[in-house]
Amino acid sequence: MDFVIFLSHSPFAVEFFVLYTIGMESRIEFTNAELKRLIVPLIIEQALAVSVGIADTMMVSAVGEAAVSGVSLVDMISVILIQVFAALSTGGAVVASQFIGSKHYDKARLSANQLLLVTFLISVVIMILSLTMRSQMLRLLFGSIDDAVMKGSMIYFGITALSFPFLSLYNAGAALFRAMGNSRVSMFASLITNIINIAGNAICIYGLHMGVEGVAIPTLISRAVGALILLALLRDPRRIVHIMPRNFKPDFGIIRKILFIGIPSGLENSVFQLGRVMVTSIIALFGTMQIAATAVAHNLGAFGNLPGQAVSLAMITVVGHCIGAQDFEGAKYYTRKLMKITYVLTAAINLFIIVSLPLLLRIYNLSEETLRYAAILVIIHSGCAILLWPVSFTLPNSLRAANDVRYTMVVSIASMWVFRVFSSYILGLQMGWGAIGVWISMILDWICRSSFFVIRFRSRKWLTKYKPSNNKI
Repeated sequence: MDFVIFLSHSPFAVEFFVLYTIGMESRIEFTNAELKRLIVPLIIEQALAVSVGIADTMMVSAVGEAAVSGVSLVDMISVILIQVFAALSTGGAVVASQFIGSKHYDKARLSANQLLLVTFLISVVIMILSLTMRSQMLRLLFGSIDDAVMKGSMIYFGITALSFPFLSLYNAGAALFRAMGNSRVSMFASLITNIINIAGNAICIYGLHMGVEGVAIPTLISRAVGALILLALLRDPRRIVHIMPRNFKPDFGIIRKILFIGIPSGLENSVFQLGRVMVTSIIALFGTMQIAATAVAHNLGAFGNLPGQAVSLAMITVVGHCIGAQDFEGAKYYTRKLMKITYVLTAAINLFIIVSLPLLLRIYNLSEETLRYAAILVIIHSGCAILLWPVSFTLPNSLRAANDVRYTMVVSIASMWVFRVFSSYILGLQMGWGAIGVWISMILDWICRSSFFVIRFRSRKWLTKYKPSNNKI
């Protein structure tokens, strides 16, 4: 609680808040310094988030490859469910950003309450379904897997499902702070949750000699702490957007606006992740070695994506403010500017990963054969991500911030299933290329979606989806 009070009253937090609100009162303009203050904490936060997955995989590898495989399979399912929370948070961030840009601050605050209410209720339903149907989910998606892998998956899924309500509230709170242009708070909250998670892993696995439970329990505790921190900070009435504890009555006008963005984004993200799970189910047929290698490659590949993911979140805030103020030229200008930043950062980190790969692989306690296979997958991912990842995944967030959500949904879902899923079956299974064939299919998916998103951005049709009357509830 002392840390929460510190964040609420620290000089840098108040200074940034005042500076930002004064700027927003007179114009829609983000200086280089303001963009830096927004993006850098987001990059750090994304790096911390990725480190949780790496810490879990690395530490659970001390238990054995079956445990690594069990955790990685559950994570693929969990990501599908978590995408619902992330999509709702995106909807709330877009709505709040547009209200701030149009200076409807009272509606921005109301949208905060509605976002927290909706995400919490949906997360409770998802938690209950996950707890009661986790065995059926695992069998349906991954078929016949080793008994040791199934046992670890059941334990990990059961414990982490309890954290879904906390995770949903954390995502919603972080999205609201980003909508205000304040990404430092969620960065510090992420730092705390990561410290709790990693320290908990070390104590439970190396100290108490626990198995899969040793990575699941700290995850649950850390997510709960992170949610409570952000909720406490959002009660500060000095912020442009803050929650009003006594005003959680449903406002269906605001909820419709959030769901208008959130449902297509949630459907897009969930179907995308479902496709990834199906691809993983194909990889599961290749044996424990390729499952473990894929888990390592996903971990390291996630680091290569994190600059783009961070700028994607910033894109919602910046473009959303411009759209709310009907500054469409500003929306185009900042989209191009943020894309240039994304390319520079993506190239830098992926080149670093490729050069440092021999050292990075040493942190995993896995067989030489598994690590050699993982190296091939990482090189494919990082080499192609430099050119294709930004336009495939960062650019569409500019379209979403302008309410052009159906187009991004259709393109993403179609590309995922036509190129990644179908091609993975052909290249990976039928042609016998294994996980390498799956990775090549992923690149084909990137090529397809990037082409469509660039065409859409240049057509200017995405700027016609926002209607000023949408602000009148």
